[in-house]
This record gives sequence, C-alpha cells and structure tokens, in this order.
Amino acid sequence: MKSENKVVDSNLKKDFGQQTLSFRVLKRGLDISGSLLGLILLSPVFLIVAFLIKKENPNGSVFFSQQRVGKQGELFTMYKFRSMCTDAEKQLDELLEYNEIEGAMFKMKDDPRVTKIGKKIRKTSIDELPQLLNVLRGEMSLVGPRPPLQREVAEYSQRDKQRLLVKPGCTGLWQIRGRNDVHFDDMVEFDLEYIGSQSMGNDLKIMFQTIKVMCFSKGAY
Repeated sequence: MKSENKVVDSNLKKDFGQQTLSFRVLKRGLDISGSLLGLILLSPVFLIVAFLIKKENPNGSVFFSQQRVGKQGELFTMYKFRSMCTDAEKQLDELLEYNEIEGAMFKMKDDPRVTKIGKKIRKTSIDELPQLLNVLRGEMSLVGPRPPLQREVAEYSQRDKQRLLVKPGCTGLWQIRGRNDVHFDDMVEFDLEYIGSQSMGNDLKIMFQTIKVMCFSKGAY
C-alpha cells in the first residue's frame, strides 16, 4: 500500500512487535485455514443474516464497510454485517456527547442507530463474521488488537500507537475479558500484553475462549 495511505508515524519500538519467521508463517497459515473454514461452515449463517437484514430494510445494504487503521498505520476497508441504520455515520456527531467509554473510542449501550436485527447479531458478534474476508486477504488476523478508526488514532498517545505494531484481529484479550465493558486504557493494556507475549498457544487459547464468550453474549451491545 502506498505511503500516503499511512495515518501515523511509526517512531515506535519495532522490537516490541517483532515476530519470528516461524511464528509469522504459522500464524498466517492459521489465519488462512481458519478464515476459509469459517467462511465455508458459516455460509448458511451468512445467508440467513443477509435475508433478515434485507427483510427489515429492503433498500439498505447487507454489508457495512469502513476504513480502519491496520498494521503500521496502513488503511484498509473492514467489512461487517450492517447492524445500524443506513445513515448511522452521519448521526455520529450528534451522539458523541453520549459516549460511555473514556478514551479514543465511541460506545453507547442504547445506541438509537442500531436496528432490530442489529441488536441480535451484535449480541453474539455475528455482525463481525464478514471480517473473515479481511483475514483471508491478509489485512487482519484471527487474533490481534481491534482495528481502530482514523479519528481514534488521531487521539492516540505514543503508547497507544503500539497497538498498531501488529495486524489487527477479529478477537483478542479485550474480547474475552469484557468486550464492550472494557475501557480504552484497559484495552490498550490488554493489546500490549498480547503483543509482548505472542505465541500460537496464546492465539489458540484466545480463539477457544472467544467462542465461549460469544455463546454467553457477556459484555456485548
């Protein structure tokens, strides 16, 4: 990706996010096989969710795409099932004063932009499943920090920017330790903890615990 698509200067501790060649190969192998398997096995879920989204709003799109910040500040388009009204982005400025999370994030428990089907698929994180396409394309990993928005990164401290040393992930320590109940500073700590102790064992453990968390819908809204 071209240098102008970077949104941060990476004057960061390069060694903090360094990975061995064997780990990178194994992690990418897991990402490819895991995302492919997920897309195949979950294809019936994709069809059902797409039908329900269209049924609620025939004129709205099934998928929602948004630019996010990836590894070393590279921008990429992240995909999700649409869980909000079609003009959700335009309404955001009016809702910022109701933000319930401190730091460079926006979360609102009773967000009026969320649709009826959106509330259901968010509760179990089904809305995140299209990100398996991002994993397959190499823009994301199955496990890693959540990919932030550009406006969020603009508020990052140098410490916060260390989250960008590795590929963002579909799940991570933030997911299994509270999801939306986690404050931004805590999420940064979890991400730096993950980055500093990466291993295939940790990735597999986080993935299995994520399935458990999704089943009980704890901390989701």
